[in-house]
Amino acid sequence: MRYMLIMQVGAEAAAAFDPETFDMAEAYAAMGAYNEELQKAGVFLSAEGLSDASEGFRVDFDSVPPAVTDGPFAEAREVFTGFWILEVASREEAEHWARKCPLGPGSALEVRRVNELSDFDQNDEWVAKEKEWRAANS
Repeated sequence: MRYMLIMQVGAEAAAAFDPETFDMAEAYAAMGAYNEELQKAGVFLSAEGLSDASEGFRVDFDSVPPAVTDGPFAEAREVFTGFWILEVASREEAEHWARKCPLGPGSALEVRRVNELSDFDQNDEWVAKEKEWRAANS
């Protein structure tokens, strides 16, 4: 099973972030050690940090054509700042690794199972095409 760990930073924690006093070397070391532990355990598939929300945009499909709004997003209570994709045997194992993540107050991880093609109707033509696309790109 694959699980995505989605890192979220609350608005208050993001606003309180002071690059002058925050020890980035310490943060990199903690995340590096965590990623190395995931690697050694054989569960690490990928991880990425995301750029600041001010560089992003949102596409809202409530209108035709869809409306595009540039970030940052004032209404957002939390900002996604990065993610990991893990391959584990169970939900419990995903929870184990999520609890070990070196995040602090004002941060959270949303953990979601990534759907597999086997979760969908195997007789559907688009599922068959998706299998072909994945095979062509692997």
